[in-house]
Amino acid sequence: MTRTVSSGFDPDANGVGSSLEEQRLTQVHDYLQTVEAESVDRLIQYLKMPSISAHGKGMAEVADVLVDWMNDIGLDTKLMDTPGWPMVLGRSPHQEGRPTVLFYGHYDVQPADDLDEWDSPPFDPTIRDGRIYARGAGDNKGQHFAQLLAIEATMKTHGELPCNVIFLLEGEEEVGSPNIAGFVDQHRELLQADLVVTSDGPVHENGQAVVLFGVRGVVAFELRAQGANKDLHSGNFGNVAPNPIWTLVHLLATMKNAAGEITIEGLYDDVDELGQLELDTLQALPVNEDEVKGQLDLDNLDLPDRPYYLRLAQPTFTINGISGGYSGEGMKTVLPHQASVKCDIRLVQSQTHEDIIKKITAHVAKHAPDVEVVAHGGMDPSKTPLDSRFAQPLSDAVESGRREKPLAVPALGGSLPDYVWTKILGLPSFVIPYANADEANHAPNENIEVDRFLDGIRTGSAIMNHLGRMEESS
Repeated sequence: MTRTVSSGFDPDANGVGSSLEEQRLTQVHDYLQTVEAESVDRLIQYLKMPSISAHGKGMAEVADVLVDWMNDIGLDTKLMDTPGWPMVLGRSPHQEGRPTVLFYGHYDVQPADDLDEWDSPPFDPTIRDGRIYARGAGDNKGQHFAQLLAIEATMKTHGELPCNVIFLLEGEEEVGSPNIAGFVDQHRELLQADLVVTSDGPVHENGQAVVLFGVRGVVAFELRAQGANKDLHSGNFGNVAPNPIWTLVHLLATMKNAAGEITIEGLYDDVDELGQLELDTLQALPVNEDEVKGQLDLDNLDLPDRPYYLRLAQPTFTINGISGGYSGEGMKTVLPHQASVKCDIRLVQSQTHEDIIKKITAHVAKHAPDVEVVAHGGMDPSKTPLDSRFAQPLSDAVESGRREKPLAVPALGGSLPDYVWTKILGLPSFVIPYANADEANHAPNENIEVDRFLDGIRTGSAIMNHLGRMEESS
């Protein structure tokens, strides 16, 4: 069973215990300052190793390296098999009465396609203008490596960690995490913790640190329409042969209206209303919509009558791309014989990707029964309450590492396999990004600011320190 942990400290207290813990953290940070150049060099060496899960390139080699590294810094580490690429699981020596944090990250990276768009080779890390450019720099090697260096620095300084640590690195996050739910369910006992911390993604657009309390889920799917057995002359067969692109256009119009509402029957049935604390927290997040429009060269944004961040906390329906017929230079008066459209829907708490794909399939069967629905997988949403007992200690830790108060961000935005912690293990889970807002993850010239990487190491050590101040309660 997971222990219940209560906050056992006052960050403003001047007691002996608090003072001692502050001194211990200061000693770790003083040590980190002496090894900054070495830390950057070690990250560069890590980034030189490709580990592309989609292609299988370098995956086994990097997993083996991680096992050696993690064992060297004091974590009892081994490879754990899955039907796909293995998990790397490390554990610190257990200390009774201290909370346990599970750090999650992933050692796989995106393919480095569009090589001509890179200003330097993706697996030859280069420092320019205070940033390390390489595939995986921000997503996710630079971020979880910062956590590992924080563990190492704390062990070297004090010989032990202030809390218990489980460290799990996945090898399939960039291909949709197809095996993590089964792995977590199968190994519940090995993963018993009090909370989960993931360092992934970027900080706020204004550069401010954040503590994210959840993520939206996602379901990806394709709609395929078939017409005649070949492309036809539009003059000879228009109004005679069905046009599969028009079939999809009419179908899509039944799925989302001009007001931005998703009109798939039953899609909102399980959407939870946001509480007042969530609404107030969303409202407090800084945003300059004119600046956003300027950065994107847009005259208008969608749903201007709704608060900006409320839009990112609700379900969305996105057409990712549509294909069929002729799209080359000039004109070709063709009536296409097939067409397809790829879409995704972002999900919020209490929705599940399995239920939503059933509702999509039922909607299509009703409105366009000849259209084929092809599911491309999905991920459930995840949410941790904003008033979690871990919220204040984690905020204090980020402030110690970054020297600024972080923004509290309710569940919104993109998707991570965070649901395996909140829904399978029933644990509170937090995302604390270390990468800059313009990290260009998944894109050419992916990067992480050197200072943010170093601050990430300090933040990781502070997270363990502040959690270690929490007392076990009955």
